[in-house]
Amino acid sequence: MAEVKPEEISHPPMEQLQGFEYCIDSNPPWGEAIILGFQHYILALGTAVMIPAVLVPMMGGSDGDRVRVVQTLLFVTGINTLLQSLFGTRLPTVIGGSYAFVVPIMAIIQDSSLAAIPDDHERFLQTMRAIQGALIVSSSIQIILGYSQLWGIFSRFFSPLGMAPVVALLGFGLFERGFPVVGRCVEVGLPMLILFVVLSQYLKNVQIRDIPILERFSLFICIALVWAYAQILTAGGAYKHSPEVTQINCRTDRANLISSAPWIKIPFPLQWGAPTFSAGQSFGMVSAVLVSLVESTASYKAAARLASATPPPAHILSRGIGWQGIGILLDGLFGTGTGSTVSVENVGLLGSTRIGSRRVIQISAGFMIFFSMLGKFGALFASIPFTIFAAVYCVLFGLVAAVGLSFLQFTNMNSMRNLFIVGVSIFLGLSVPEYFFRYSMAAQRGPAHTKAGWFNDYINTIFSSPPTVGLIVAVFLDNTLEVKNAGKDRGMPWWCTFRSFKGDARSEEFYSLPFNLNRFFPPS
Repeated sequence: MAEVKPEEISHPPMEQLQGFEYCIDSNPPWGEAIILGFQHYILALGTAVMIPAVLVPMMGGSDGDRVRVVQTLLFVTGINTLLQSLFGTRLPTVIGGSYAFVVPIMAIIQDSSLAAIPDDHERFLQTMRAIQGALIVSSSIQIILGYSQLWGIFSRFFSPLGMAPVVALLGFGLFERGFPVVGRCVEVGLPMLILFVVLSQYLKNVQIRDIPILERFSLFICIALVWAYAQILTAGGAYKHSPEVTQINCRTDRANLISSAPWIKIPFPLQWGAPTFSAGQSFGMVSAVLVSLVESTASYKAAARLASATPPPAHILSRGIGWQGIGILLDGLFGTGTGSTVSVENVGLLGSTRIGSRRVIQISAGFMIFFSMLGKFGALFASIPFTIFAAVYCVLFGLVAAVGLSFLQFTNMNSMRNLFIVGVSIFLGLSVPEYFFRYSMAAQRGPAHTKAGWFNDYINTIFSSPPTVGLIVAVFLDNTLEVKNAGKDRGMPWWCTFRSFKGDARSEEFYSLPFNLNRFFPPS
């Protein structure tokens, strides 16, 4: 038997993922780019609809209020995405609503002074104004950490070994939004999951005019087909005698968005009235801002690989966080009902389509702004059952998690030190938030329930986030455990090249500001 050569059983590490037709700074033809941008818009609707659907009724809002909040969230998502892709990290990322803010927002909703307001609409307005005030104040944390370069300085403690679990947990940690939601309406969700996998993977080489149409547009095709199928089931009376929970998850006419939406409505700052400010509520909201900071950092690392770019240097990372802080400030001014972070599902779609173009994301931002103003048309797309989105999440979140694991190629995984750090950080990153989730579901409050509400929000928010728990564990262990002679095993020789903007010549190609603005804001 012939001797097997080492190169035949291993693969050399690769800084940039291969096989992408269009990377961060290359652009598909306009026709393709518009359809791809529309796909990203459709995908962003899942979170934009679900967060207001959960929070607005608890605030006392009507269906009309819920529609306006969805419109506002989409409008600000479009603005924040444009700002981030033009002046922030410049990575192809969608900056959308964040579930990390739900815990402190729930604390505001349950505040005794607000809960005691008898009129539902007045309670909604007063609660929204309190949320706005907390977002406006807490946004200063990301603005300061970003533009002062403090977050970039802290990022010097990161390594491929430390970031692999954090990025992986970005995807793995969202498993509750995957098949558990698909299972609520399996006759719609399961066909969507199977069809999306078949079209995007098994039939990806089917081409029309040299365009792999099923690989690039599989999300659009699958949603259209399954949405039509769900409409047929609804119209045919399949759920006529089903339990209420089944009808909510399966029917296409239960969202009540189209009838409640105005034809034209342009969101504007302070549309709910002047924000109100409370020190305790603002301190509590800071915890969500910190979680958003960690989750976005992990998302930027993943997006860079899926855009076939090099890792963002510390200066670029800080610049992006600064602009994200401005995005949360805009959330507070407009009244979106939640804060912002990078949309993980849209990062995953970059890999599924193998299109990492910045222009595609900018086009999707245009769709968000346009359809948020045309209420009826936006509400039509927003009425897609969330089960359909959950089926897609099963693929896209898994893809992002795998991108995180790919950072381990730059490390020595024959080292027991490295195996310990990766294993413990991933396990605790899943186990600790699961404990907080189960405790909250059983007791209707988080494990931390002292008299200091802001402290409770800190503990319950931070330790409910898998990437944040993973970062705390992985970065601490990686920088304290046998670190003296472990630089090569940690992947630092490769990582250090990308710490500074001038460390790699490709940084200027990927991350330079447009309109020659680098003359006025030179990167370090």
